[in-house]
Parts: sequence; structure tokens; C-alpha cells
Amino acid sequence: MNIAIVTGATSGMGKEFVLALDKQQQLDEIWVVARRQQILCDLQSQVQAKIVPLALDLTKQESFEQFQAKLQEASPNVKVLVNAAGFGKFLHFEKTPLATLMQMIDLNCKALMAITYLTLPFMKQGAQIYQMGSLSSFQPVPCINVYGATKAFVLSFSRALNVELAPKQIKVMAVCPGWIKTDFFSTAIEDSTISYFNRYYTPQQVVEKALVDMKKGKDLSILGFPVRMQVRAVKFLPTKTVMKIWCKQQKINTKLDKK
Repeated sequence: MNIAIVTGATSGMGKEFVLALDKQQQLDEIWVVARRQQILCDLQSQVQAKIVPLALDLTKQESFEQFQAKLQEASPNVKVLVNAAGFGKFLHFEKTPLATLMQMIDLNCKALMAITYLTLPFMKQGAQIYQMGSLSSFQPVPCINVYGATKAFVLSFSRALNVELAPKQIKVMAVCPGWIKTDFFSTAIEDSTISYFNRYYTPQQVVEKALVDMKKGKDLSILGFPVRMQVRAVKFLPTKTVMKIWCKQQKINTKLDKK
């Protein structure tokens, strides 16, 4: 049985990957993972493959035990894994609840790593792993502090794992877009701390580019010439300069001085 597994599948990048993989791959089933059961079930009307909803909270340890048991029971051939579950907060570090920061690390880093680890035994030559990173993966980002750090983990982990899995011919790619217009913002934005968004891309654009880049054997997918130029620039500019530019764009220092 050939399947794909997509976390964070109820909306945004996860949902778009479900729709795209259904068209690209010959799949018997797509296992969709998120907390909201009904929304996962609703995906069935939009795809040909059988949707298998796994209503799991990936910030909780018992979810990984349930996921592993499901894999062992079905013993599928996982052709594609997409780790798209994640969230961020646009707030000053000290103003963000500790529980929120811990959950961010749990979901963005620990869950991504755990799902990858548990799925790998069921992947064969030619399998593909897409890991959702961010433009924030490449630089320290004040007031998106912990989120950016989690995405730096995703980038480093994914590129190194791609090298480790090369002998098995399993490909791993970090997908690192700029701003994407998704439900991410409804969770991320609390106030006007972050207010400058220079350009948006759509989930469809990001996924289309990722699928093409995977075929090319890349370990990194970045949509948009301006975003790629920014990634290159931060490699050469001093880190303090990069953060200063970001803070000036967001008027962060001015806002913090007034508080």
C-alpha cells in the first residue's frame, strides 16, 4: 500500500501539499495529521486517494505512540512525508507566555523530528521528505525569536539528514519560503509588533516550487528571486547588521522604547 503522510493538513501549506501530492503521486491513501478530526475528513471530497484522518496533538507524547502503532499495524510504503505542522508568535520574548514558547519548540522541532524518525523505517528507495522551514531559518529574528530558532533547527536537521539518507536514495528537502498568506497569521499576530510584510506568496506557489525542486534533487527550496537574494545577503552581512535592518523595517526599537 502506497501512502503519503502530511502533518498540519487542515489548512495552509499542509492542505496544499495534500491536494498537490494527490495529483502528482500514485497513492492508495493519504494520512492527514492534525487536531481537528472533521476538517481532516472534509479533505476526502477534494482528492482521489483515500483520506485517513489521524486526529493527533503533536505537542503530546502519546500522539507519537499512537502514530507509531498505526504505522506498525498498517505497514505501508510511505512514498512521501510532509512535516507542515507548526506555528509562530509575533511578540517580544518576555511578553510571550512560556507555555506558548515551549509548545512552539515541541511542535516545530520535536514533533517534526519524531514523525520523521518513526516514519523512516517504512520508506524505501525513491521516497521523499518535505520539511517546512522558513526564511527565518537563515537569520536571528527579534520578536519572532523562538520561531526563527525553531526553523533554523529544521533547516540544519533536514540538510544533514539528506546526506545521511543519500545511500538509501531517500531525499530530504527543507522548504523555506518568505511570507505566505495562510491561517498562520491568525495565530501569529497578537498586536502591531510585526507590521511590515514586504510581499506575500500563496501556498500553491510554494508547493509547486517545492515539487519541482524535489525532482531536481535539491535539499532546499526557496520561492521567489527577492527571497533568494535575501538569503544570499544574510550570508555575507554581519549578523548585527541583518538584525538592525529587520528592526528598522518593523520599527521594533521605536515601539519597545515607548513601552
